This record gives sequence, C-alpha cells and structure tokens, in this order.
Amino acid sequence: MSDDPTVLVIGGGATGTGIARDLAGRGVDAALVDRGGLGGGTSGRSHGLLHSGARYAEADAEGARECIEENRTLRSIAGACVRDTGGLFVRLAGDDSDYLEEKIAACEEIGIETERLDGDAAREAVPGLAGAVEEAFRVPDGVIYPSRLVAANAADAERHGATVRPNAPVEDVTVSDGAVESVRVGGAVDATLSPEVVVNATGAWADSIAEMAGVEVGMAPSRGVMVSVDYDGLDPVLNRCRDPDDGDIVVPHDGEVVLGTTSVPVSDPDDYETAEWEIERSVEECAAMLPAVADAPTVRTWWGVRPLYAPDETGSDRRGISRGFTLLDHERDGAAGLYSVVGGKLTTYRQMAETTADRVCERLGVDATCETASEPLAHADDPERLDELVAEYGGANPTDADVVGAPTDD
Repeated sequence: MSDDPTVLVIGGGATGTGIARDLAGRGVDAALVDRGGLGGGTSGRSHGLLHSGARYAEADAEGARECIEENRTLRSIAGACVRDTGGLFVRLAGDDSDYLEEKIAACEEIGIETERLDGDAAREAVPGLAGAVEEAFRVPDGVIYPSRLVAANAADAERHGATVRPNAPVEDVTVSDGAVESVRVGGAVDATLSPEVVVNATGAWADSIAEMAGVEVGMAPSRGVMVSVDYDGLDPVLNRCRDPDDGDIVVPHDGEVVLGTTSVPVSDPDDYETAEWEIERSVEECAAMLPAVADAPTVRTWWGVRPLYAPDETGSDRRGISRGFTLLDHERDGAAGLYSVVGGKLTTYRQMAETTADRVCERLGVDATCETASEPLAHADDPERLDELVAEYGGANPTDADVVGAPTDD
C-alpha cells in the first residue's frame, strides 16, 4: 500500500469488507486493514444463522424487516456463502402459547412467511424432535458460512480496485484541527496513511479505535458460547418459541449442529472469562428441543462477542439491547472524516455497508448508486475457490470450520 487511499476501512469482518466492496464498486479508492486474518472477530465466531427476522418480529419490527429483506438478498447474491435450510420455531409444553400467536401475527404483518404445524407434523418434518413439542411454525431461516462470505466480499472489493490488507493493525489515529489527519498502520502495511475518510467497522472493538481519535462510541459487548456437536440429518434451524434466552437456537451444518447461546456482559472483547456453566446450559436447553444432542460428542466450542451499541447501558442483562445498527459521524465530536458503524447482525451486514457507503459518498461528492444488492459476490458459485480465498485472507474461523475446506462430493 504505497499511496494514501481516499477511504480507509478499519475492520475486516463482514461489515468492513462489505463497505470496501460497496465503495470500490462505486469507483471510490478504498483500502481495508485488519489486525489479523479476515473475519476473526464477531463475524467468524457466531452461530452462523441467516435470520428470517422472526426472532425479532414482535419486539423490533424494523429490525425484523431488515432481516427478511437482507435474507432474500443474500440468497440471490451469496451462492455457496449461504445455505437454504428453512427454520422452525417450536413451542414446548409449558411455553406460553400466546407468545407463539403474537410472533406469528407479527411475522405476517411484516411479510415473513410462516406455516403452522402441530406437534406430530413437526416431529414428522424433523425426526428426533422432542415429544414435548406441542406446536411449531416454519420460517425462512438459513445458514451463513461467514468465512466464505467475508472472503467473497474482500475479493469483490479487490476486483473493483480496493486494497485489502489483513495482519495490519491500526496503532494510532491522529486528529488535528477537528479532523482526522492520519492513521498509523503496522504489520503488513507499516505506514502512516492520510485518507480523506476513515470508517471504523471494528464491531465490538469500535471503542478502541475511537479512543485513539479521542472520541467515544459506547459499546456494550456481551459474550456467548457456541457448541458444535456431531449430529447428522437436521434440516431446519430450530428456534425455541419463547422470549430470547440461553440455549434457544440449533443451527444445522454438514454432519454437525451448532448449539447456542448465552449472553454475558464483558468489558474487554479481547480479555474475558468463560464459564463451563455456559456450555452446560446451552446443551441442556437445546436438548429440550432435540434430545439426542445431550449425549452427542462435542466437536469444538467457541465464544463470540456481540458488537452491541448502547452508550447508556448500565444493566447486566444485554439481551434487550437492539440488534439494529447505528452509523456515527464523529464530526460532531471534533473528528471530522471519522465514522463508526456499530451494532447490527451478520444477516444485515450488506445493508449496514450500503448505509455507510452512502454517507461516505455524500461527503466525498461521489454520485454513484449502490449495486451490491443485485450483483453476485465474487466466486459465489465456486465453493472451492471461496475456500482458497479464505485461506489466502487468513480467515478460517470456528463457525464454519466443518464446511470451509471440507472435501466436496464429485
């Protein structure tokens, strides 16, 4: 990276690579840096759920609409980065039947497709489903393979002229006369850059970058455990039909299922304790829906940190924090040219990127429209090439370790 880019994007997860892709597609000179391999933060340490929006429908209609819109978009542009499994919300004996009715009504109001099933029909559709399931309904959930998704966005960004540099940590941000003057980048870049615009897309780590520039963001990160166990034959994502709680999602992979998750506040997304009870509770609660997972061999266990934005957060229960996203313009804080995009979900990364790119282009006087919702991602229909790119970008991550790079059937 010999020249100063017009826009420097910090953070190589789904949102950051999505922003670089969007800007490059509009003809903006963009560069992206990440301190490690791509997708190594929240994106690659999630449960990989492609949300239909049903999880949020009754509590956050706007967020649910964003999910179903982006769900449909990713199915059309992301190819082998996603898998269409469908989803099932199940109500167990003792769960509130009124909650199920409220959720279905909210889904229908938003436009999320549903199909009711009684307990017997649900068990016929999902062999091994618990006898305690009294009723269920289908939704268009799916699975995201985030390592591939991030690599595809990065490759698309480079195809359109952007520069992508993993293993290039930001070491300092200099602000002078109320505007960002330069960014010191180490590692693979080892240079001081002077971009016109800097985008902080580091998710749960957004406070760290903002502090270098002398501004505040206000993240409220929380950790959650994922447990992948051997289990073959589950088709749809399973969701417990109750208020969001520990261990209420089972995500199918190839020969495995991912069980999750917990929500425990952390103060430092790089340095936090983990607890055995989180694993035990997640397995126990998921087994209430799919009993055989209680005794299934564990393949791997990992924790991720949610990039929750809540500047006024003081409580310990962060499940109620909105999963919507926010774009902060730090000109108001005395750091013109610096933006932070925070919050959001993996499913809505592309929309987050579009909103950010719109604002950046407005600032730069660039009159170009976003094409990312209609243009397929680079190599989207070539899983072998995608997996090669994952390796090239250093982005192999635990969420999809059983899929990315696995042998394919001839």
